[in-house]
Amino acid sequence: MTNTNATATVLGLGEMGSALAAALVRAGHPTAVWNRSPGRADALVDLGATAAATPADAVTASDVVVVCLFDAASVREVLDPVADLLAGRTLVNVTTTTPEQSRELAAWAAGHGAVYLDGGIMAVPHMIGQPGSSILYSGSAAAFERCRPLLDLWGESAYFGEDPGLAPLYDLALLSGMYAMFAGFLHGAAMVAGAGITAGEFAERAASWLSAMTGAFAGFAAVVDGGDYTVPGQQSLEFSNLDTMIDASAAQGISTEVVGMVQALIRRQVDAGHGKEGFARIYESIRNRA
Repeated sequence: MTNTNATATVLGLGEMGSALAAALVRAGHPTAVWNRSPGRADALVDLGATAAATPADAVTASDVVVVCLFDAASVREVLDPVADLLAGRTLVNVTTTTPEQSRELAAWAAGHGAVYLDGGIMAVPHMIGQPGSSILYSGSAAAFERCRPLLDLWGESAYFGEDPGLAPLYDLALLSGMYAMFAGFLHGAAMVAGAGITAGEFAERAASWLSAMTGAFAGFAAVVDGGDYTVPGQQSLEFSNLDTMIDASAAQGISTEVVGMVQALIRRQVDAGHGKEGFARIYESIRNRA
């Protein structure tokens, strides 16, 4: 059991907030919880948490205040009325926010005497406290080290520096890859559905294929970082033409938007005279908006 002298408050008891709070309680930390909707704290109270009646009660109950709400606006909506109570406390924001919103929250917290740490959760609720869960942090280095016994209860803790915007930037960048992959999988499932193939059957085949393809990331990264898209061994942009895939999708009567987006990125580079260069060059289409 970890040091039970460390106290924490969790504001926001959705699936993720509840998972974070439960991990703290199970480790023996006195934990206060609050949620706008009544009843969400009941299961946590049964575990040993203390339900706070108001955000003010929740904030004053602990030195570390964890905020897991819907967005940056909801964070300010909950904390603005109790801002004067944050002085001397550590505010750990794990609400999904943009880098600039996180920097603004850090400046706001500092203006009220609080130390700020931002966190990007790379896990779904049931993974919290389990192998594979990781949380990215940026902001106060001192707060990260001081709170680390608590933070490590949730997953592998990675610190990215004093700029509070770095963790959310990394978080959103990683999520962009996830959502693009999910969209590609669902496009494929829609393609084969007309042939009577279920999404479950397609998933069995797609999981191993997509997992194997992640091995290409390092090669793409080396090309991008080197800035030379003519390195031998790359699949050319001309060869990567997705017209056949788009035509087959249209013939199945499904949307071509997912693969059409990738084709547009390819086409922009081909039209600029880079057709013989590697597929990784679509990075330039993404980095430099049309």
